[in-house]
Amino acid sequence: MTNNTPFISIIIVSWNAKKYLEQCIESILDGLGGYDSEIIVVDNASTDGSPELVREKFQNVRLICNSDNLGFAKANNIGIMKSRGKYLFLINSDVVVYRDCIRWMIEYLEGHPATGMLGPRIVGTDGNFQRSCMGYPSLWNIFCRALFLDVVFSRIKLFNGFMMNHWKHDTIAEVDIINGCFWAVRREAVEQIGLLDEEFFIYGEDMDWCKRFNDAGWKVVYFPLAESLHYGGASSANAPVRFYVEMQKANLQYWRKHHGDLSRYAYLGIILLHQSLRVLCNGIYCLLMPAKRDAGIYRTKRSIATISALFGN
Repeated sequence: MTNNTPFISIIIVSWNAKKYLEQCIESILDGLGGYDSEIIVVDNASTDGSPELVREKFQNVRLICNSDNLGFAKANNIGIMKSRGKYLFLINSDVVVYRDCIRWMIEYLEGHPATGMLGPRIVGTDGNFQRSCMGYPSLWNIFCRALFLDVVFSRIKLFNGFMMNHWKHDTIAEVDIINGCFWAVRREAVEQIGLLDEEFFIYGEDMDWCKRFNDAGWKVVYFPLAESLHYGGASSANAPVRFYVEMQKANLQYWRKHHGDLSRYAYLGIILLHQSLRVLCNGIYCLLMPAKRDAGIYRTKRSIATISALFGN
């Protein structure tokens, strides 16, 4: 990194993810090539030594420490407002950026000025493909999820509009949503459509931001030629049921923002069906598979917690 105005700014939001953060930063530094760049870590009041790690080992990384956990969207916005690069890379702390990933993404963005957001192919620790993009949620495709139709008919597009399991994810394509663990965005586009919506504390902001990019005429593109690893759950592992419920609440929040009241009531009815079926199916699972009873109980608890959170008032 140099003292020049950076060409790219990399923003990492971290909350109690020290064991992943170090590897994330090292992988980024290893893959920057010759680009003038800056790395900004926004820490959401971690108590696991993450800020100390950055201060001691990565002196050239800018560290912003929030006094409270401000949420994913607001913390990223703080990083964006402090950044200066033409391109912004918003990367989760539990991502390992493979060599040449950043270079290939920059080359694509430079050659495709109508692309406002670009997302790489994401793989898990087992080397298998991890969901990297999605379609917009609709009443039909969340109904398909509720009734397991997207699983039973996993290769049929009609039943997989949301998770897109019918597609091999092996070609460059314009998509509705790039999952929020790794975004490359054009500053010009952000200046036009605005920052992430801070009403989303965690989850849901990716669907909302991508929709705003698309609505403003910027292309949102899935780019499988670049690849990175995502451990997944680095922060949510601290309270998995709570974070699952937060995801469901964020999905409802997105629905309220972009749909009318009648559609919202229909959405809530489908979600109640979805979670009720999961309680029933996991109860049967516990009876038939006693060796895996703990997993079934956990899934039952999170469905009950979701029903309570969304319908308890």
